[in-house]
Amino acid sequence: MLLDITTFIGHLHPLLVHLPIGFLLLAVLIDLFSYSRKFQHVIPSVSIILLLGLIAALVSSVTGYVLSLSGDYDYQRLSSHQTGGIIVTAFSGLLFALSTQPVRKKVSLNKKAYSSLSIILFVIVSYTGHLGGSLTHGSEYLSWNVLMNQKLEKPSSVEEALMYEQVIQPLLMKRCSQCHRVDKRKGKLSMQSVAALKKGGKSGPAVVAGNLSESELYKRISLDPTNEKFMPADGKPSLTKSETAIIKWWIEKGMAVDGKRLGELQYAEEIKPQVAALLGFGDMADDSSPTASGMNEINPEIPSSVNMDIVDNLRNKGMNVRIMQHHPPMLDITLPSESDAQIDLLKPDLIAIAKNVIWFNVSDNDFTEKDLDFLPQMTNLEKLRLEKNRISDAIASNLMGLKHLEVVNLNETDITQTCINQLRKMPKLNRVYHWKTQVNGSLMTDFEISPNNSGD
Repeated sequence: MLLDITTFIGHLHPLLVHLPIGFLLLAVLIDLFSYSRKFQHVIPSVSIILLLGLIAALVSSVTGYVLSLSGDYDYQRLSSHQTGGIIVTAFSGLLFALSTQPVRKKVSLNKKAYSSLSIILFVIVSYTGHLGGSLTHGSEYLSWNVLMNQKLEKPSSVEEALMYEQVIQPLLMKRCSQCHRVDKRKGKLSMQSVAALKKGGKSGPAVVAGNLSESELYKRISLDPTNEKFMPADGKPSLTKSETAIIKWWIEKGMAVDGKRLGELQYAEEIKPQVAALLGFGDMADDSSPTASGMNEINPEIPSSVNMDIVDNLRNKGMNVRIMQHHPPMLDITLPSESDAQIDLLKPDLIAIAKNVIWFNVSDNDFTEKDLDFLPQMTNLEKLRLEKNRISDAIASNLMGLKHLEVVNLNETDITQTCINQLRKMPKLNRVYHWKTQVNGSLMTDFEISPNNSGD
């Protein structure tokens, strides 16, 4: 609990830090404008504004220090930013004191000298703010290099695309650079180059060429979104199925190389449609394309829109709802285990968006097949987790109409071989997990896969 409170206090810094900036710059502007007769009547307000700026600077300094304890920032730049914050606080305190009547009686300071001090404060606030921006957005976010930087031109064809430089790196910069760059290496991991990815961080190499199981990057982005190690973290937008597939291919089949065009790599045909969609070639210019979503062909039965008010209702009722893809909207819905949720309160909303649900997880919630009588309406479901529920063979009747279902987890339920025999009739279902059930045989059943079906 103490760690959570400390983390929360630190996360307030980016919000609170704007208050002293606003107050102190307003005080400086009022002081400068007061040289005009039109604004001399507002001079008394400078002292109050400086006091507010001083208080805000103190609070920001404290929350900033707490945030710095995460150890995810470049030490030199962090130290400079902290020093700047202390100077701003001290200088604002000095100006506030010099603006009060008791101090004015003891210290003789003409208006021009006071204004000079105000301008110095303006410079210090600006520079300290710039250092803070560098910590948050990267040292190059406001620099001559950014102004003069020339982006790589779009390749003439998907085969000509530099796989790392024009596909992987922009993707990682878009999704991950806020936390993993040279001067903010969360978990001591930078994603600025292939060398940095292979070096990795606290948890080991982010990328191991040809080895997905040892590549921490792929392991994290392919976790269940409810897992605390899932990345991107803190509610940041997740990678789409297509983006995840591209990274997977680059590590496993592309051998995590840079400086190579897609057409020069083996097995390029496997990933070419997804890369084409990502780069905006032809009819696959967005994630609505079949291959961009990681599917062999688009499922035309998925509705083209979803009511976000209903999605928000489910989230407010304790369900985790992740949007896997936007065109068409594909939902991954999880009810946390042992939630004590009343399924009857969730059913109306689940039924309303049932056709947009692609992955569904209600494991370990003490449900029966009667509680789950709405499953037949999730006609586009591909993956289903029902383990650790009071489910019997009767669940098969709820699943038989799900023609797109590929994987179902029935571990630690009351099913028998009778249920498995029924599920064998489903056209696309190729994996059924049945550990700690009354089913004979191994812990997982792989059905015979027809040429039109692919494993998970």
